[in-house]
Amino acid sequence: MRLRYSDEDEAFRAELLAWLEEHPPPTPEERVGRRSSADMQEWAKRWQRTLFDGGWLVPGFPPAWGGRNATAVQQMIYFEVFSDRDIPRSVNPQGLSIVAASLLDHGTEAQIERWALPTLRGELAWCLGMSEPGAGSDLAGLSTRAVLDGDEFVVNGQKVWTSGAHHADWCLCYVRTDPTAPKHKGISALLIDMASPGITCRPLPELTEPDYADFNEVFFEDVRVPADHLLGALNGGWAITQGSLAHERSMLWIGNTTSLQRSVQALVELGERPGPDGRPLKEDPAFRDDVARLHIDAQAATLIGYRGFALAADGHAAPEHGILKAFTSEAERELDLIAVEALGADGVDQDIPGRPVIRDGSWADQYLRAFSGTIAGGTSEIQRNIIAERILGLPRR
Repeated sequence: MRLRYSDEDEAFRAELLAWLEEHPPPTPEERVGRRSSADMQEWAKRWQRTLFDGGWLVPGFPPAWGGRNATAVQQMIYFEVFSDRDIPRSVNPQGLSIVAASLLDHGTEAQIERWALPTLRGELAWCLGMSEPGAGSDLAGLSTRAVLDGDEFVVNGQKVWTSGAHHADWCLCYVRTDPTAPKHKGISALLIDMASPGITCRPLPELTEPDYADFNEVFFEDVRVPADHLLGALNGGWAITQGSLAHERSMLWIGNTTSLQRSVQALVELGERPGPDGRPLKEDPAFRDDVARLHIDAQAATLIGYRGFALAADGHAAPEHGILKAFTSEAERELDLIAVEALGADGVDQDIPGRPVIRDGSWADQYLRAFSGTIAGGTSEIQRNIIAERILGLPRR
């Protein structure tokens, strides 16, 4: 048996590559200076609008929403091409992949026209008000309150780890609207203007790059939100949270596995450098074993991703993709640690760049940043619980 794409899918790939030749994406030199995941600079707005107008922003969407009704396999081809070439679709991934998709799934026609389409066109940047100081991994434990007062909600509370909040135009915020209901059933989703009186953003700068701050603490003090900014049903927000995370993870495995493969290649190239004893790292048997093991892990992750995709495309559940999120983020953190330990003091040398990720830095910088990958989109601990209970069927303790 010979595995191959259909003629139609190969034609789709050829059309995409030809379009990219005619519309070159922003160069790495242009893609500098971004201060958060909601900092929509002019080059980013132009590129996202170009993708939208060309029908290549979200190919699975209909043309009116920036797509071309691509099949599941064609969407996979699209994401592989973009991942392999390190082409960004948007610098505001939560706006494109989560908020816009949630609006299209649950919004009214007026909400889609007002918020979803401008978001797809790169005209609005978003943050997500989900985690709280007392409700991180347990999102259903959130306590930010929204009380209906006439035709407005009055919001009070605090969010934390809110990516890009200080640069975002709007927030898709999850609030408790019925404190007497079971915790999963008293949550609603509000669309909140980040310029509203009563909102305070406190950015949390990174130690590895003080000028860059993505995470924020966000405080809501008597913030008034029009009642028609409710997304979906009152007290029906939990269903939207599950859809939001599903949107985030739908094709995430492709970027994760491509990133891991690229990272392993960077580790292979690092083997040419001398270690603390002056010999090339590749001559160290322990280093060679680590590289070989991570190479196998990267190949296994890719094959697991394809297996999960085949199941999903056939209409079945794909638990493999839940496994991959935890697997690849933990593998990349381990890979960075191996490099730092192998280099010794040179691991903090900025002239020895670490593996390629969104931002440059030493191997030690990338190791510190890698911890965020084991948290964002669902912590590794939560992922392991989900795998144990929902995939392996283990009993809860």
